[in-house]
Amino acid sequence: MNNKIKSLAIAALLLPSIAFAQNNQIGGTDLGEVDRSSAFELVTKLVGSWVGKLHQPDGTVVETSTSFRLTSNGNTVVETLIEDGVEMVTTYSDKDGELVVKHYCALGTEPMFSVGNMTATSLSLVSDSSPGYMPEHHNYVESLRWTLDKDSPMKFRVDGKIYLDGQLTEQYSEFDRVN
Repeated sequence: MNNKIKSLAIAALLLPSIAFAQNNQIGGTDLGEVDRSSAFELVTKLVGSWVGKLHQPDGTVVETSTSFRLTSNGNTVVETLIEDGVEMVTTYSDKDGELVVKHYCALGTEPMFSVGNMTATSLSLVSDSSPGYMPEHHNYVESLRWTLDKDSPMKFRVDGKIYLDGQLTEQYSEFDRVN
């Protein structure tokens, strides 16, 4: 392999780590240091791509995939979730030391979440009342719980509670890491 090809190969390997590196300056503007919550740090463990199955309450099982990427100088995680071909986006960032989550849902609502409970391998998110969604009038995700597989960092599960037509339903997805 000649030196030019070796240099390109090394650059290609380093590019992903450079893209996610935190830079504390844009031009002449110092961005300062940011303290991240432990909940945000747990979300960053999911950065990468995942595939799995969504198990709905009526027994239907559909293909699902999700990818998490770090953006905004390492201060926000953007998740792109695809369930049965339908794409949704969720953002995760800290405000005043607390994780703030906003989900742009295929149901046409945009629920916000805060941390309900957290352990080293799980994160429960509960609906924030500020969007003003009411079960009798809106379809929306009420809560989510992620559980990382203790035995395999290549797997995780998401349990969700969703209000549909005034009824609280439960579903879950199981994911395997692709990269």
